[in-house]
Amino acid sequence: MAISLADRRLSPPVLLAPLAGITDLPFRNLVTRFGAGLVVSEMVASQEMVEAKPSVRARAELGFGAANTAVQLAGREAHWMAEAARMAEAGGARIIDINMGCPAKKVTTGLSGSALMRDLDHALSLIEAVVGAVNVPVTLKTRLGWDESCLNAADLARRAEDAGVQMITIHGRTRCQFYKGAADWDAIRAVGQAVRIPVIANGDITDSASAREAMDRSGADGVMVGRGAQGRPWALAQIAHDLFGAPAPQIPHGAALAQMIVDHYEAMLSFYGLDLGLRVARKHLGWYLEGADPALRREVLTATDPAHVIRSVTQALPELAAA
Repeated sequence: MAISLADRRLSPPVLLAPLAGITDLPFRNLVTRFGAGLVVSEMVASQEMVEAKPSVRARAELGFGAANTAVQLAGREAHWMAEAARMAEAGGARIIDINMGCPAKKVTTGLSGSALMRDLDHALSLIEAVVGAVNVPVTLKTRLGWDESCLNAADLARRAEDAGVQMITIHGRTRCQFYKGAADWDAIRAVGQAVRIPVIANGDITDSASAREAMDRSGADGVMVGRGAQGRPWALAQIAHDLFGAPAPQIPHGAALAQMIVDHYEAMLSFYGLDLGLRVARKHLGWYLEGADPALRREVLTATDPAHVIRSVTQALPELAAA
């Protein structure tokens, strides 16, 4: 099973969600190596992107030129959204994704992200500006609505399709739910019934069982995995195998797992530099080492010498195998 966006083919239809501070370039590269139909860059503010004129490193971080990467833009003004989309396309972006789902207060206070669901006319003006600015496929990520009294995802999806959006991802919560409660996969079905373009289900999809249930209940064409990939970069490939018959991933164990963790750690240090890299790496190391001896895990997460960290990761493996 695959999803076609113009000349792009997303196969398998298992996508990595954008997670601020987590799905950076080193992590997306790792997930891609195991197998994913699409990975999405961390959200970037459109005006800031244009005015800052992305550096070479920033362009790499956003995934310009990567065949299986969508560059996700956020904003509240059509001019800046269009300019950022043009810049991304000129840099090599293959897909532009519009964020209308972020629930963070610092985003919605600026009338971006999921705040746009309170004003669909304005939301549509941003969509039209982006679609009109580029020749690459444009996709949209959003939520069920602002709150329980404003469940308008199907209306937004219908209008977005008419404006030229080629795929929509729906997180099965409202903005006011943030990440509380359970994602309502059943409610996503109304979006799929409202449009002809592919619909992707998102929210609480962590493994093959939850992915299958989300697909069944939502009627979606694919799934997007976010937090379920933390510490498990092979999770998307496993879902793709179990649901869509993709090749089975080679899930690392023992020395292979240690080498994967070390390679990811060194990639983060190389990309960010030592000081920032050490801080960014801690969250990933923490997820990898869940189940390890607490004292050893604490030692890894507080160490500032990369060689010490690498030795401790290798030492932690017997603990992980027994967990």
